[in-house]
Amino acid sequence: MTRSFRSDQRLLRALIWLAVFAAIGGALVLLYPDADQQDSGYHYLFARWAHRHPHYFVSVWARPLFTLLYFFPAQLGYAATKLFTVAISLATAWQTFRLARQIHFDRAELAIPLLFLQPSFFLLCSTVLTETLFALLFVIALRLHLSGRIKAGMIVASLLILVRPEGFFIGALWGLWVLSGSFRLKAGLRTLWQTLLLASGMILWWAAAYLITGDPLWIVHDWPPDWRPEGGANGAGPIWKYIVLAPLIVGPLLLAPFIVGLRRLLKKREFSTGVSAFLVLFVTHSVMFWRGWFGSAGYARYLVCVAPAIALITLAGWNDLVEREAKFFNLSRNSIAAIVFALSALVCVLYVDGWRFTRDARAVEEMVEWFRAHPRPISRLISSQTYMRIVFDRDQWEKPTFTNDREFNLALIRQSPRQTLIFWDEDTGPKWYGLRAGDFEAAGYNRLKSEEFKLQGWFLRLPWDRFGGPRLQQMSFFYKE
Repeated sequence: MTRSFRSDQRLLRALIWLAVFAAIGGALVLLYPDADQQDSGYHYLFARWAHRHPHYFVSVWARPLFTLLYFFPAQLGYAATKLFTVAISLATAWQTFRLARQIHFDRAELAIPLLFLQPSFFLLCSTVLTETLFALLFVIALRLHLSGRIKAGMIVASLLILVRPEGFFIGALWGLWVLSGSFRLKAGLRTLWQTLLLASGMILWWAAAYLITGDPLWIVHDWPPDWRPEGGANGAGPIWKYIVLAPLIVGPLLLAPFIVGLRRLLKKREFSTGVSAFLVLFVTHSVMFWRGWFGSAGYARYLVCVAPAIALITLAGWNDLVEREAKFFNLSRNSIAAIVFALSALVCVLYVDGWRFTRDARAVEEMVEWFRAHPRPISRLISSQTYMRIVFDRDQWEKPTFTNDREFNLALIRQSPRQTLIFWDEDTGPKWYGLRAGDFEAAGYNRLKSEEFKLQGWFLRLPWDRFGGPRLQQMSFFYKE
């Protein structure tokens, strides 16, 4: 009776945590209509227009399963699509809580805040990026594997490659987990054959790509040019980069219990699947960024792929520290938890608010409001940011294929037809394409409007010209009569 009562209490607390983060996720969608990076907008546009361009459904960059699942909410608009990610994040938190109970971790309901209060997970939980869907599939597959449903777990794990490239590394690790469970030669050979289930997602992708494009080597031909084994397309850095990023991956106030939990689990060889998944991605991304391989950019958000494992490692450390808490604190356990979670939530909110690029959406919406009051017919929209296309609801395919060659881009601008509207900013436009406002007037376009903006965060208003400081931006409309 007592155990059942405690179980019901923990279930109730888990549901309350989910309700809290559902409300926070909705608020993030309202306050930040775009995201910290343009990738969110690109993924939305791919999903939104995939019915016109079916190759988006099998695109290497857009990712097949992600585009397929997001296709339906994308037809309802960007905000609805971001809310779909909130739902995926909540489902990931629920499955992480269920996994904590499945492996008999105390205080399993705390897995939910320990997941959401990872700053990188919090940043992505209301955007249209692939890491949160990967995390959901990962924790579902892990639950199946640990419950003894090995084949079902492999099938779900095989879908990870359809969401993010990390699926290859996790799939290889998964094969080792399965093989390590077979000690006899005959059973081992049979198990080796069964691990081919981990390739089922890739086989499905190849078949779909062939049916849609007619190209048996579509995946090779569609491979992004900056995803080469070498080249450092997105730069390179020290191999210890992800150690420095650990506060953004785990949470600065949760780093201590995470380290304690990692040490404890390694020492006792518990939850080895989750621990090894985290370590594999941590080491892999560290090495790839150090060597400049496959366009790895050294983003903390890559580790969101295994955020459920990070949450449970932190929970293991939290439980360990709670047992020894009275030796260090003269406070109740609930008071300590409340302080840590409140401060962690504050860190996460300020982290999201500090990203200056997210504020450009406000300037875009103000400019679009002016254009709707002074409309012109549009045969083609050329924009420097994805959110500009999202607000106008224009197909990404009509945009010229710009490169980093300024003269080539100018030639494309001059060739554009009459009634072409150019919506340009003075930050992303020059950085990505080498084009500034004056270039369009020189190319024969009329300037309809230019506006300068000083965009502050909703909560964080620092004076310096870096993270958290004001965003100085200029946006313009140009038109070809």
